[in-house]
Amino acid sequence: MKSLFLDNSLSLIKRYYPDYDELKMAELKYGLEGLYLSVTKLIFIFIVSIILGIFKETLLLLIFFNILRFSGFGLHASKSYICLIVSSTMFIGGPLLAQVLNLSILAKTIIGIISIILIFIHAPADTKKRPLLNKKKRNIYKFITTINCIILVIISLIIKDTIISNLIVLGILYEVIMISPVTYKIFKLPYNNYKTYKYWY
Repeated sequence: MKSLFLDNSLSLIKRYYPDYDELKMAELKYGLEGLYLSVTKLIFIFIVSIILGIFKETLLLLIFFNILRFSGFGLHASKSYICLIVSSTMFIGGPLLAQVLNLSILAKTIIGIISIILIFIHAPADTKKRPLLNKKKRNIYKFITTINCIILVIISLIIKDTIISNLIVLGILYEVIMISPVTYKIFKLPYNNYKTYKYWY
């Protein structure tokens, strides 16, 4: 199915843009493959969440997580099946956990402060395929991610809905884990990939 989607999409692009060279087509193939995997993964997660009656919670957790992920980035699994397993565990298990978690304001405050510090230290975290070579952009991403984390922490402390508050905390923790050098090491993935380039800036 994936091959059929990629072949048809690339053939269509080549038909309308015949001047694209092999490098450009390879970049487009990489992007389309990522899009296909993301969409099919989301469809699976949404179907399971609907069956379990937690669709709204799953959607909210995805939103909270991606608010930080958008600028903080983080690791990507090397295999698509690993990505599916991890993502399903996160976004199906997370909403179920949020319904039974009973965190005090003090606990959320401590988690929030530690998370803000770790995000300020480690964000943004790049990957081997997409190293963040520009220092100015890295600093901008760091600033945006840290500010967004502070806002989410504050919301998690003042919102009255316990489940939504727990989902925000989980979304923050997910991003902290995704940008942690320890997580990269566990999955045997290179960290701070921009440093491997001789003329990074």
